[in-house]
Amino acid sequence: MSEESDSLRTSPSVASLSENELPPPSAPAGYVCSLTEDLVAKAREELQEKPEWRLRDVQALRDMVRKECPNLSTSLEDAFLLRFLRARKFDYDRALQLLINYHSCRRSWPEVFNNLRPSALKEVLASGFLTVLPHTDPRGCHVLCLRPDRWIPSNYPITENIRAIYLTLEKLIQSEETQVNGIVILADYKGVSLSKASHFGPFIAKKVIGILQDGFPIRIKAVHVVNEPRIFKGIFAIIKPFLKEKIANRFFLHGSDLNSLHTNLPRNILPREYGGTAGELDITSWNAVLLASEEDFVREFCQPGPPCDSILGQALPPEGLSSEVPCDDSMRAMKSQLYSCY
Repeated sequence: MSEESDSLRTSPSVASLSENELPPPSAPAGYVCSLTEDLVAKAREELQEKPEWRLRDVQALRDMVRKECPNLSTSLEDAFLLRFLRARKFDYDRALQLLINYHSCRRSWPEVFNNLRPSALKEVLASGFLTVLPHTDPRGCHVLCLRPDRWIPSNYPITENIRAIYLTLEKLIQSEETQVNGIVILADYKGVSLSKASHFGPFIAKKVIGILQDGFPIRIKAVHVVNEPRIFKGIFAIIKPFLKEKIANRFFLHGSDLNSLHTNLPRNILPREYGGTAGELDITSWNAVLLASEEDFVREFCQPGPPCDSILGQALPPEGLSSEVPCDDSMRAMKSQLYSCY
C-alpha cells in the first residue's frame, strides 16, 4: 500500500468537515461500540467493517446524505447510519441507496407506516401471529416466528400483520448484534387456507419483499417454512419472481418433517410446538418488549415530517447493481477523502 494510502487510513475520522463548516446544533451523540471481540472479528470478516475506520466511514455516509439528499429527513447519528453501512458491507453508495429506499418505503405505503406504534397493534400481538423466540440460533441470529393461521381476516386487514412485522424488525435492528448476525425467519403455515392466502396477492408480495430486500437494513440469513399445505406452492409462485437469487436460495421448505428443521435450528432453542426442548411457545415476553418501546416508536413514526417527494425517484436501485460488490481499502479511502472535501 502506498504512503498516501497509509496516511489516509490513519487520518482522523472527524476531518471530513471543511474548516468553514460548523457541525449542526444537534450534533450526533458519540458512538460507543457494544460488540464483543468475537462479533468485532465477525463484522471485519463478513461485513468489511474495520473498527479503526468505523467513524470515518460513518462520517463519509453522513457527508453523502448532506450533499446528495439535503431534503432527506433522516437521523444522522452514528449508530443509525451504521445499520445501513453494515447491511451493505460498508459500500457507501449502496448504503446511501438503502437509506433512501428505507425512507421512500415509509412514505409510499402510509397504510403500513402511519401511526406505527405497539399500542396500535395490540390485537395483532395478542393473536400470536408473530413473536421472537427467546434464544438465538448457533450463529447468534434471532428467530422471528410467524404463524399466519393465527390471523382471522375478518378481524383486521393483512396490512396490520405487515405493520407488526415491520415493528418487530425495527426493534430487532436496534441491537448491534443483530446488525452483524442477521435474523432467521420461521414461518408455520399450518392451517393456511386458499381464502386466507388470497389476501397475499402480487401487489402486497412485491411491496413486502421490496422492503425486506432493498428497503430495510437487516440481513435475513434463512427462511424456514414448516407445515406448508399444498396451497403454499401457489403462494411461493407469487413470491418467487420478486426474490433475488441469493434470498430465494435461503428458503427451506420442511413440510411436517421436524427432523429436517432441526438440522438448521437445534431443538434446544425451539419450543415444543416445533419439536424443541425450550418449553411452550411464549408470545408475552416479546409483546412486553415491544409495548415497553411505545415512546420510541411514537417519536420515530408518529410525528409529522416535511414532504420528501423529491427523493422518491431515487428509491429504485440501479439495474445490475450487485448485492456483493466489494469495497476494498483503497476505494474506501478514496471515497472518504473525496467526501471530506465537501
